[in-house]
Amino acid sequence: MSPTRWMAWLSLATSLATLGLKFGAYALTGSVSLLSDALEAFVNIAAALAALAALTIAERPPDAGHPYGHDKAQYFSSGAEGVLILGASAAIVYAAIGRLLEPTELERLGPGLLVAGLAAAMNLVTARLMFRVARSHDSISLEADAQHLMTDVWTSVGVIAGLGVVLLEPGWAVLDPLIAIVVALHIAWVGVGLLRRSTAGLMDTALPDDELATLRAAIAAELPPGTRHGPLLTRRAGPRRFVEFTLQVPGHETVSASHALCDRLETRIGAALPRTQVTIHVEPLG
Repeated sequence: MSPTRWMAWLSLATSLATLGLKFGAYALTGSVSLLSDALEAFVNIAAALAALAALTIAERPPDAGHPYGHDKAQYFSSGAEGVLILGASAAIVYAAIGRLLEPTELERLGPGLLVAGLAAAMNLVTARLMFRVARSHDSISLEADAQHLMTDVWTSVGVIAGLGVVLLEPGWAVLDPLIAIVVALHIAWVGVGLLRRSTAGLMDTALPDDELATLRAAIAAELPPGTRHGPLLTRRAGPRRFVEFTLQVPGHETVSASHALCDRLETRIGAALPRTQVTIHVEPLG
């Protein structure tokens, strides 16, 4: 099993464990902000399952129906996570408004905050491991799942800090639903970001400016005098990059020499931007 799929399984296991802890914290205290934190754990589970499914599909080799592979499955996972996050934020706002209209006294805040803190620590450790593997394998699906867990961590930190104030000053109980609303707005912003990124991937947008600069530098380092290249056509699908351009060589250049130059360009580009598929069309100058 690949490292990315191992991380997806770890995310799922962590989400299941924190689900129990967070609902335990809510049961102890009756806090609507802790309930909002617990509701996000359901989204974490769904997101982990979506990431696992997408990574499993993306690892399939190219076939007759998908000659360029299945890497774009990861963008569907990222988009699904964005939708789930937006749904969770709406549910949190609904619960918080209900608590504002009908305030309820909070109980056993101390033990409840300790349980919530343990859940946040588990998510933090898992998210950091996932970010490391996502970067090394260029996995947008795993990175989205890790980002989701980190959002959950910051949500928990905000909830714990706010309820800590209520623990010290019970008269500030109104902070409970207000914190829940702030948490909902924050995770909604993250959800919108994931939707934008997944849409950009599905629309075959060009490589980012920093990668384009790296690409141009790699080509310039290998081109001999008297040759030049045309416009660079680029796109990305999951961890794979696709580059296409026209190479113009002197008319007297042999096919063998032109082919050797293309090989050197592909090697240079591959070293600068791993997992890049390069297509070069050779034309005579003029």
